[in-house]
Amino acid sequence: MSEGERPRFRMASLGPGALSDSELLAILLRTGNSGESVVELARRLLAEADGSLSQLFRMSADRLRRIKGIGECKAVTIQAALELGRRFYNEDYVTSRKPLVSARMAYDMMRPVFKGIDHEECWVLFLNSHNYPTSRSRISSGGGNSTVIDVNRIVRMSLDKAASGIILMHNHPGGDPNPSEADIRQTDSLHTACNAVQISLIDHIVVADDSFYSFSDSRMYFK
Repeated sequence: MSEGERPRFRMASLGPGALSDSELLAILLRTGNSGESVVELARRLLAEADGSLSQLFRMSADRLRRIKGIGECKAVTIQAALELGRRFYNEDYVTSRKPLVSARMAYDMMRPVFKGIDHEECWVLFLNSHNYPTSRSRISSGGGNSTVIDVNRIVRMSLDKAASGIILMHNHPGGDPNPSEADIRQTDSLHTACNAVQISLIDHIVVADDSFYSFSDSRMYFK
């Protein structure tokens, strides 16, 4: 590979935005194998993830190490880089200082939190009286297809944080955002408990990759 074709040279001269996913991976991998350039190794690694960075994010370190040419060091480097990227997109959720006035805004804010994970997690956004987010907390992390909505804990945390309203969010890794019967029952219980202490349950949003379901938009339990 000529110097002008090498990913590091292209990044230095053109910037990271000009590089393909495989070229950026090649920079992380640094070296290839005998008979295989680092770019070829990066392309093969990406192919193992069906060309998807989300799939690559889901790969465990053990799974990565089993790929020919990816040892402990390369596996850890890949996971660290992907996690840094995820944290970067999460970092400015409060400092944006925009009131959350729609389910779409809440979904866009929290989508990076749920992207790529293969289990259900439940989060709460705490809002002030003007619907500005003041903080957020992960309430539970469940198995592959279920999580627990701890109503008492959510109410206690909301009172401790002096929240005027909350938005509950959890994900469905299977890809279907429609709420289950358990989701509906637990949302009903939380809605009742919040009303009792004069905290507004503004919405419950179920996230499934590129789609979401909003209880509020569907006018379910939010009278």
